[in-house]
Amino acid sequence: MRRIAYGVAVACLVGEGLCPTQERAGLRGRGSPGYVLFSPLLSGTTYLIDTSGRVVHTWQSEFAPGASVHLLANGHLLRPARDSRLPFFTGGGQGGRIQEFTWSGQMVWDFVLGTRERMPHHDVAPLPNGKVLAIVWERKTLDEAIRAGRRPELVADEGLWPDGVLEITPHPPSGGEIVWEWHVWDHLVQDRDPARANYGEVAAHPELVDINAAPAPQGLTDEALERLRSLGYVLRGVSAQDLRADFLHTNSIAYDSSLDQIALSVSQLNELWIIDHGTTTAEAASHSGGRAGRGGDILYRWGNPRAYGRGSEKDRKLHGQHDVRWIPADCPGAGNLTVFDNGSGRPGGDYSAVLEIAPPLARDGTYSLPPGAAFGPARPTWTYTASDRRSLFADFLSGAHRLRNGNTFVCSGPSGRFFEVTPQGDTVWEYTNPFSGDAPNPAGDPPHSVFRATHLPPDHPALAGRDLTP
Repeated sequence: MRRIAYGVAVACLVGEGLCPTQERAGLRGRGSPGYVLFSPLLSGTTYLIDTSGRVVHTWQSEFAPGASVHLLANGHLLRPARDSRLPFFTGGGQGGRIQEFTWSGQMVWDFVLGTRERMPHHDVAPLPNGKVLAIVWERKTLDEAIRAGRRPELVADEGLWPDGVLEITPHPPSGGEIVWEWHVWDHLVQDRDPARANYGEVAAHPELVDINAAPAPQGLTDEALERLRSLGYVLRGVSAQDLRADFLHTNSIAYDSSLDQIALSVSQLNELWIIDHGTTTAEAASHSGGRAGRGGDILYRWGNPRAYGRGSEKDRKLHGQHDVRWIPADCPGAGNLTVFDNGSGRPGGDYSAVLEIAPPLARDGTYSLPPGAAFGPARPTWTYTASDRRSLFADFLSGAHRLRNGNTFVCSGPSGRFFEVTPQGDTVWEYTNPFSGDAPNPAGDPPHSVFRATHLPPDHPALAGRDLTP
């Protein structure tokens, strides 16, 4: 007989079978030692579990996540929060506040960033110096969008919400200073209106963003929209028309300190972008200067060369992806990127995949691009799909990251399923989140969706000296 524990912190002795609560948690296998951090989309609670599925620590907020959670080296929890009392933007992944809690649960920073003109959403990235990078929507009116060359039929009455990145210095308990900014609005190109300053040949400017590359998001069916609401991804009262303004939908941000670069997942364009953080704010608004000498222009992009006029639909590699990350220096594949490719609309059928790609990084921090060609690589270094491909399909949320032993940790977000796979694709550990929030979904079952889950090694500095008794 073997002893198995599970997500609701109950253990039992079993032979070949699992007790009912274990079956609900779905725990099986033996993965890498360590802990898993996650926060269900509709819950104010953030959980830290061990790899036996037992809860070893929790943090409590009055808000649901907005949407990622991060454990800092000092044991504090950094947690964007979804504040529905800031209803100025209504897209999926809305946040509004950034909060920080001590290990013991005391809130030491509560910064309201959401206003009528900008709104943090989806993800933040803590920096080694204690500052925080945040993705934000920025409001542009219908007239501003048309003046920037956006085709009028692609603009809703709400206008457009282009994305930006802000670097914030926390000033506890409730203040914050924006010390660096990058705005995609400063790096646009369009081939529709010669009277505009940003007019140009799209294929000649892969460093810029074609404002017409992303079509207006397709209207969701009532059933699909209700599902997003029920899972906590979209606020109640939001209509399909409201979502059209979010024409880029950047859903993750990562930082590499050795390169001083930022990676973004831009799901509406089906692309990964890398930009230079080694700029001043003035340089970030320009096309020169900074560590890479390119200002705030895109240094590298991958996934959909059609978006910059150097490919067709058959060249697309990504399909509504999430969670781009650099592989850390102490892991196999160090310096490469991983991403969860959600797979909606994939030719040949919907299924999800995890990809590892090796960007063509040059010595000066730029990326090689042959004249007239698309950014490489032509294919991923490594790909994971389920043995029955369609058995893994997460149409939104989700993420993946590399572990030290070469395995990859995967979160299938809508179902709240976490699992670890070997380089050969074998599943060695699996857990299904049994925790939910306070809103039922249309089927009447409590939703267990998770934006992203993170595996932490046992020697993570935040865990040193902590009581991790289940």
